[in-house]
Amino acid sequence: MTSITQGMDTCPAYAPIFGYMGAASCMILANFGSAWGTWKAGCGVCNMGIDYPKGVIKNIVPIVMAGVLGIYGMIVAVIITQAISPPSAEYTTVYSLYNGYAHLAAGLCCGFSCLAAGGTIGVIGDVGVRCFGRKASGGKRSWMTGEGANPRDAGDSGGGASDAMSLEGANKLYVGLLIMLIFSEALALYGLIVALILSQHTFECGQN
Repeated sequence: MTSITQGMDTCPAYAPIFGYMGAASCMILANFGSAWGTWKAGCGVCNMGIDYPKGVIKNIVPIVMAGVLGIYGMIVAVIITQAISPPSAEYTTVYSLYNGYAHLAAGLCCGFSCLAAGGTIGVIGDVGVRCFGRKASGGKRSWMTGEGANPRDAGDSGGGASDAMSLEGANKLYVGLLIMLIFSEALALYGLIVALILSQHTFECGQN
């Protein structure tokens, strides 16, 4: 049964729209961030594969981390959707404005956090894997080292000491790249944690 507090209906018929807006915005923004990060990082991996094909699998990490962002959005969206109560048998709304505002805040919190994380992962992944490929290959194209034409001939062009130094420098760069990606992913994790906390705050009309 709906209740009146200080002349305002706490459970109006339009209250669930805020909850569904929170679920939809969370899913849309999280998927946009995931697609953005995958697109940018994927372009970098493809470009790096021209210079250093052997590093493609190793540098697929940014794409995986960007794809996880969509899962964060899906988790919060499902929780919000399951918490939206349908009208009662008397056709009265038990879902309150308090719940609607809380769920809208949760959806926006997770969605925008995933959007920011996706953009950060995409840019860092794009630049990072390109630089890794150039550093590991010593600035040479794959067809100059023989790797592009025949992978078994890779590394037979001489300059073993120089190649080893280039690969060592590339591995150091890769460690820094992973650290930046981890902290970029943490932005979405922070939004997910706060969204889960917000979604647990509930108030239903007719209940104390």
